Amino acid sequence: MNAIPVCAIFDIGKTNKKLFLFDEQYQIVWEKSTQLNETIDEDGDNCEDLPLLTSWILASWNEVLSQQQFDVQALNFSTYGASFVYVDKNGKVLTPLYNYLKPYTEVLKRQFYDTYGGEEVVAVKTASPVLGNLNSGMQIFRLKYQKPEIFQQVQHCLHLPQYFHSLFTGQYYSDITSIGCHTNLWDFRTNKYHEWTSIEKIETKLPTIFYSDKVVKVTKNNTTLAVGVGLHDSSSALIPYLINFQEPFVLLSTGTWSITLNPFNDTPLTYEELQYDCLCYMHYQGKPVKASRLFSGYEHEVQTKRLAEYFDTTNDYYKQVKYQPEIIERLKKTQNIVISEQGDKYSLLKNSLFTHRDLSTFVDYEEAYHQLILDIMTQQLISTELVIHNFPVKRVFVDGGFSKNPIFMNLLAAAFPEMEVFAASMAQASSLGAALAIHKHWNKKALPADLIDLKFYASQPLFLQK
Repeated sequence: MNAIPVCAIFDIGKTNKKLFLFDEQYQIVWEKSTQLNETIDEDGDNCEDLPLLTSWILASWNEVLSQQQFDVQALNFSTYGASFVYVDKNGKVLTPLYNYLKPYTEVLKRQFYDTYGGEEVVAVKTASPVLGNLNSGMQIFRLKYQKPEIFQQVQHCLHLPQYFHSLFTGQYYSDITSIGCHTNLWDFRTNKYHEWTSIEKIETKLPTIFYSDKVVKVTKNNTTLAVGVGLHDSSSALIPYLINFQEPFVLLSTGTWSITLNPFNDTPLTYEELQYDCLCYMHYQGKPVKASRLFSGYEHEVQTKRLAEYFDTTNDYYKQVKYQPEIIERLKKTQNIVISEQGDKYSLLKNSLFTHRDLSTFVDYEEAYHQLILDIMTQQLISTELVIHNFPVKRVFVDGGFSKNPIFMNLLAAAFPEMEVFAASMAQASSLGAALAIHKHWNKKALPADLIDLKFYASQPLFLQK
């Protein structure tokens, strides 16, 4: 029996660490996952246990190689972003993998922005809202000034996917999808590193940029392995859509954050848009992707717990609630927040609307839950329109948690009657994207036409306020 040709993908999230093998039809034929305990850095802040994670990756790789039914021809990586690994000239890791939620020193923040023109100027040039350590370039700046003795030893600053790449190839590269994701490093106006990286002597520690659709070939034991440079997970998850659909679309990727990605809008970000939590990602071919973010998944989690407590149900009772348009019509007459009474409509993006609802005014859980989704949708429309304004798109694809929510999907379809709205699902989008990025280097077969399952939601005659 001939071994099955496969592409291996390490998909490293903050919580779940996964390894998948995709066959030539991009079906998952083997998988492994784990959750690893965090450790703490020298300040006592929680962070990824990088030695433990590295050990798991190498052990899992050896396990894959022992599976004689598979012929592993390619390898790539998709990981969470905003995390730098610092290595010396011998490849030794010099620091913990600092958490991007680690508090950023206000004095150092002021030093940076005062030196380089202020928050507005830097944010507009780099398409990066001011986010502290979540702007991963600020982590390097912090290392330089807080730990100069370590900074001097740093040979390479590697985002997490590229660190894993180096484990298998011994080579050090940067990747545009990681650099281009709210890092403060990349000047989107000039399409090169921002001048501060040169002034601070940081650019020399950032390895050469390697194209996301290229590979490094490693030969061992008469076997050649094509190794991709790795991708930022949000950019990787967009790849299956870019490959399958040429007409303009937006992807609403929902989870803890609901992120609207418009790869067909390349207008420069304004400071006003940055204030409303817009930013730019970079897709795997180096093109800016305008995006807006809304903390709606978190809001949904918080408020469904509140509903469960008030109505004495389980936390996931909302999964049993069916879409009832008559409830929506009734709520619009009795409960709707009028934007004109709230001032600037964009102010609605900053605060929970449902928090201020009196739960005693709802007849039951079902009615209250419909109102919660209505309130989330009021914010979602504002957020999504920020990146489709004057850039008409024909389709809206929704993936993640809200794609499985019939109330959310029906309200979205009603809000955009001029567009086709689809719930999209596929097996492990970010992993699949990482495999597709290097398709031509390992897979001689044509790309399958059925990579994405779509469910169409027809527009209903509801009149949501935009």
